[in-house]
Amino acid sequence: MSNTIAALILTYNEEKHIKRCISSLKGVCDEIFVVDSFSKDNTVKIAEGLGATVIQNPWKNYATQFNFGLHNCGIKSDWVWRIDADEFLEGEIGHSVKDAIASCSDDVNGIYVRKRIDFMGRPLLHGGWYPSYHLKVFRRGHGDCENRWMDEHIRLYDGRSVTVESGNQVDANLNDLTWWTEKHNGYATREMADMLMMEYGLDAKSQEVEPKFFGTEEQRKRWLKIRYIKTPLFVRPFINFTLRYIVKGGFLDGREGFIWHILQGFWYRMLVDAKIYELKKRFGWDKEKIKNYLQETYLS
Repeated sequence: MSNTIAALILTYNEEKHIKRCISSLKGVCDEIFVVDSFSKDNTVKIAEGLGATVIQNPWKNYATQFNFGLHNCGIKSDWVWRIDADEFLEGEIGHSVKDAIASCSDDVNGIYVRKRIDFMGRPLLHGGWYPSYHLKVFRRGHGDCENRWMDEHIRLYDGRSVTVESGNQVDANLNDLTWWTEKHNGYATREMADMLMMEYGLDAKSQEVEPKFFGTEEQRKRWLKIRYIKTPLFVRPFINFTLRYIVKGGFLDGREGFIWHILQGFWYRMLVDAKIYELKKRFGWDKEKIKNYLQETYLS
């Protein structure tokens, strides 16, 4: 078996980030593929100039775009590394993953790496955000991205996974708060649809991560999300903020942490609930009408 790795990056107007991302992959990934959603800035030019192979495809959602790239980029490497354009590899994570691939048995098809979020230039090390482990590297042909509108994870078809402890895959977006809030407004719409599809049984459970509290990080998050959905509207954002900011020590990340938890842990979650309430009210709380709307808008 070869130990080669291909990076798969999705982009749209990522000229601020793409050089940093690709540069961090040098010496780690043997192939670098970018699936671009017809960027209007210099993303494609920069990526190609750094040696990446770029293909373009219209955007629907993250899952469909990632799986399009997985099956249409002509990947030759045996392993695929999922990394976003505003992320980069830090420390010894790349070499540790390569060592894990070189020494793992044939039944290992996935590798968990440690992820860190930097917000307004500050690493978020509390509030349950770090350390956080995500399945980012998987053996080609043994996994893909589950088809969801939000919180999509890599799922393995078979085999088992191992965890790499050194280094970080860092999420550090360089855009301002105006961009951030506009982006999360869009996320809130997708989250609204995703949560309602889970509530009404429209999600493809057989093709998604299995919810387990004592499972992998993705399985635990999915289990918790199902419980979160059952919590009353407008109450759960308060609970989420209290748990992350106070109980789990988010306040230890200073002013940047305070802003993050207010915006991401409360405002964003409240916006999702408001959009759920708005949609249900629009259809008179009629479940069948809501389900029909979701099927026509998001599943057709």
